[in-house]
Amino acid sequence: MAGARQRQRRAKRRLNGLRSGTTRRPPDDRDERQGNRGDRDGAVMCRGATALRAGGTAGGDGEVSSSDRRRGLLVCSKVAECVWLEGEEEVRCWNCDETHVLVCSCDGKLYEYWTTAPGKIFEPRLVKELGNHDIVQIACGDHHSMALSRGGNLFTWGRNNRGQLGVGSLDPIISEPRLVKGLKGIPLAQIAAGGAHSVVVSLSGAVYSWGKNDFGQLGLRHTYDRDRPSYVEALEHWKAVFISCGADHTAVLSMDGLLYTFGAGGAGQLGHNSTRNELSPRVVAELWGARVSQVACGRQHTLVYVSSLDKVYSFGSYEGQLKSERKSNHLVPLPIDSPVDNGEFCQENTSQNMAKTTAEGKDSITGLLFKKRNSYPLNGIATLERKEVKTWINNFSSRHWGNIKKYITPIFSSEACINGSFLDKRGKHFRTSKENSGVDMAKVLRFYKKISKNAEVYQEVQKEINNLLPSLSSSPISPENFRVYLILPFLLQQQNAFSTLKQLAKAILRLRQKDLQTLECLWSNLETDYFKNLVVIFKEVSLYSLNQLLNCFVPEQYPQEIETLQILQILYQVNSRAGSRLQDNHFYIPETIDIIRHISTMGIELTMLIKYPCIFEVKNKMLIHFLECNRLSLYINIHPSTIQIFQKQWAFPVRRECLLDDIWDHLRKAKKNQFTHFLEVYFENEEGLGGGLRRELFTVAAKALCDPQSGVFRHFPSRLVWFPRQASSHGDTFLLVGTLCGMALYNHCWTPFPFPRALFKKMRDVEPTLEDLEELMPAVGRSLKNILKEESERRLESLHMTFVQMEEGGSVVELKENGANILVTKHNRKEFVDLYVNYVLNESVQKPFEDFMQGFLRGCPAESWKVFLPAELQAVLLGQMNYDWHLLMKNVAYVNYEESHQTIKDFWTVFHELPEEKKKNFLAFLTGSDRIIPYVEYFVFTIEDPQYENPDNLYPSARTCSRVLILPS
Repeated sequence: MAGARQRQRRAKRRLNGLRSGTTRRPPDDRDERQGNRGDRDGAVMCRGATALRAGGTAGGDGEVSSSDRRRGLLVCSKVAECVWLEGEEEVRCWNCDETHVLVCSCDGKLYEYWTTAPGKIFEPRLVKELGNHDIVQIACGDHHSMALSRGGNLFTWGRNNRGQLGVGSLDPIISEPRLVKGLKGIPLAQIAAGGAHSVVVSLSGAVYSWGKNDFGQLGLRHTYDRDRPSYVEALEHWKAVFISCGADHTAVLSMDGLLYTFGAGGAGQLGHNSTRNELSPRVVAELWGARVSQVACGRQHTLVYVSSLDKVYSFGSYEGQLKSERKSNHLVPLPIDSPVDNGEFCQENTSQNMAKTTAEGKDSITGLLFKKRNSYPLNGIATLERKEVKTWINNFSSRHWGNIKKYITPIFSSEACINGSFLDKRGKHFRTSKENSGVDMAKVLRFYKKISKNAEVYQEVQKEINNLLPSLSSSPISPENFRVYLILPFLLQQQNAFSTLKQLAKAILRLRQKDLQTLECLWSNLETDYFKNLVVIFKEVSLYSLNQLLNCFVPEQYPQEIETLQILQILYQVNSRAGSRLQDNHFYIPETIDIIRHISTMGIELTMLIKYPCIFEVKNKMLIHFLECNRLSLYINIHPSTIQIFQKQWAFPVRRECLLDDIWDHLRKAKKNQFTHFLEVYFENEEGLGGGLRRELFTVAAKALCDPQSGVFRHFPSRLVWFPRQASSHGDTFLLVGTLCGMALYNHCWTPFPFPRALFKKMRDVEPTLEDLEELMPAVGRSLKNILKEESERRLESLHMTFVQMEEGGSVVELKENGANILVTKHNRKEFVDLYVNYVLNESVQKPFEDFMQGFLRGCPAESWKVFLPAELQAVLLGQMNYDWHLLMKNVAYVNYEESHQTIKDFWTVFHELPEEKKKNFLAFLTGSDRIIPYVEYFVFTIEDPQYENPDNLYPSARTCSRVLILPS
């Protein structure tokens, strides 16, 4: 008890000394730490700093020196009593409002002291709810509190009638600290509390606000309260580095020294030479060019420090706090006579340059003096520092392992801390957006190379990341949230981290669609080398997952999704939209051929792989389609003693003279399951049966449908055909045409329809472009391109074009509402061209195309066709028309012949002398079609010597189903 009384007496002596304008010189140099200012009646720290005070209610900021912090002595001027921390706690920072004081010890413990009347000693309470969190920053509003942990979590508690706690509700009182989930993952640099509003700023300068907004103090351009953090868009890219709140106004300081204020302006506290409230951040014009280095808000006044002039300026409510004769409010920044300037403080340690200002209390102005210039020494969240990494990598030992783990854990167990690490120090991270991540990827790779050399360190990092992944935010509110998805893949490249990388892929796929699009945009803006590295990482982990399937022989255990392959497919789409920076072969996984065959032998659907077409070479895609169609066509008959497997056949007799009528009749009568059967075509009154006749059926039918006299399609000078405009006269024609095309693909045949690429893009849900229109209508396409290139506004307007499209027959279609009265100009020509392309290739043919697709899906029940890209689908469905005949010659197999046989030599000599048309006729004779399988290197046929007697009396013949040429020697 005696010791306690002695401590209180010492404290009172110090308080009396402070009130009389005297201070003690600190016994040694001070390394000042961060503290958060309170905007209400303040508390003054008696140790570690010199406090300036004059008039009104004294206030101080929560700065505590690195030495002599023991016993954590605080003096509150409101009650003129001392507050002591328990034990030998050292104070890190403190803050206060009208009703209580928050004190944070150097080990991150938080104490709360409440008072109900002047003169009453505060009652201490350890905030046990935050006992597991290392608190680094605190702030007090009138009746609410904020605490930021080293792990990047923000907690709030207290009164919440205006949503000032930011927890998404308006519960009047929340007595225990609650996590502000709306800021999860955002690396915060500073927190601040106003009367009933709260503001935070991120490490990259993004400002968020919430709570009371009667005067626009949230900076959101309106006066509606917000009960959860809202992004202040008006400050985007302004490089905010510091914030301060008054009762109902807010000040934001940028890295470039610009000061923005907003909110209540009735007392002139905004410094805009008016008493008007501001709903949006507005620069204090009177300080333009002065490069403000510090700012602090009192309840109705603002204090700034300009280091280049070594001047303190104030504006707002003014009652002579610094013993000036001025009593009225002032509306613009005016310099004040600080106690240092007027000689009131003459001690040695008050001769330093001002490095931090605070404005406290209802009518008070206070400044704190420190040795450092232009510095806000804030305690911050844990982030990766190069010097620290170098130290614990170079000096790794079991003796230091505990300290190293303490460094690794808070960073890699926190989404916010990872997002705050590896930032581009050139300032680019202040421009963080959906296009710019602000991450220095070179730093990420350097860090990975360092930790990968030490197994213990790497495993510890991986362990913390693995524990973090399930809790990653699935609803990010800021581009800063997405950095973790860019950083982590590069830290998980080793095979022993593949399981963690799979979990990361799942976390990415949990993102909402619009958020996934943001991540895709950031991926697309990676430098090519880093993007390529990212592709390689997901290729390797995907191959690892696929190889595991080779050891799986239970169909039920096969996964429905392989998340890393989904990511690889997304990266492929990103690459395609970005202009294919990487060739398609960078995404191929050649080893998939073994996976395909394994899955096929197990009788399992290949649809699980069809979702990821980017990993397949064309030959593997064709194999997948072939195997999937064969699987669907099989019929299994199980007997007690045997299992019989048959291939289902659909007998398809037709008459050559009325081919289309017979085909349509079959298709209209067919049941759904019949389309899984392979066609067994035969022409009545003709010999022959097999695959050759199937190919002939589709070839002849396509040519008949494309005859202009049939009236089915529209024909263009490009020799391509397209659907007619919306018309009901065709009935079910396009349903049947689509069914025919689907059946051809399912039966490994092709149909020589001269369709443009646009059709196959539409089939694969890829939007057609102007280039596709130009392929179909070259003259129109070139004209539209010239419109886009035209530089002269006058020339463009002289064409008197409007938003219409002329139809055949002279009718006019408006491309948009009132389009006939809207001239095409340089400002709207892109819209005109887009609408024109959309009308011709989409809108005008919507019904015929929908009928075609319905029929196609009916005719091809195997979903494996979706593995093909538009260009590949076009080649597979229409067949190949341009051939490398010498490559075809290399693919021939010989039976009863040697390649050096004279008959073979003579055959190829004659063949190569034939004109192109005759060569195609030979193909039709051999295969039933003048087109061959796309990608001619995969087309093989056989030349066989039947070894008949008297071969000179025999003509060559062909077995079209098996592509065998019978060539007597």
